[in-house]
Amino acid sequence: MSEILQRVWLSIEAEFSDIRDVEQFTQMALRLSMAAILGGVIGYEREAKGKSAGLRTHILVGLGSAMFVVIPLQAGVLMTDISRVFQGLMAGIGFLGAGAIVHGDKGNRGLTTAASIWLTAAIGASAGMGRESSAVLGTILTIIVLSLVRKASGRNNNITQSAKSSKNSSETEEPKISLVS
Repeated sequence: MSEILQRVWLSIEAEFSDIRDVEQFTQMALRLSMAAILGGVIGYEREAKGKSAGLRTHILVGLGSAMFVVIPLQAGVLMTDISRVFQGLMAGIGFLGAGAIVHGDKGNRGLTTAASIWLTAAIGASAGMGRESSAVLGTILTIIVLSLVRKASGRNNNITQSAKSSKNSSETEEPKISLVS
């Protein structure tokens, strides 16, 4: 019985041997944590605006994207073959984005949410590759676009709305006929 338990233990130990040392554990924990945190930052902004894909969705997209990159790298997949991982990842995230667009109301609803999900995947993949500085920069730029550009866009929409309403009111007026010759 002791020999069987020892063999079972060795099998279990072999299954958990993908992280060989403290350095590798630290590297993996840092990359995955960064992906989750940065995805959470973007998700928090989306959730605060009441969008359908919020905090949890963006955390999971960032973390999942990092996992899809970290695991092949850890397994020794060549960098040239990682491009296939990126292609599959971006195509899969495209389906999530399409769901956000279809879920939105009529018109252009959901496009920005789809784009934020797509960017979160890229940021997660960047963190998974060990490019944490690039991931942080990407997150900062994403937040700038989502929050500051929204304000500028809102002002432009107000100007456009005013121009359209004044144009519509001038079009609806009855033409004036002059009887003076």
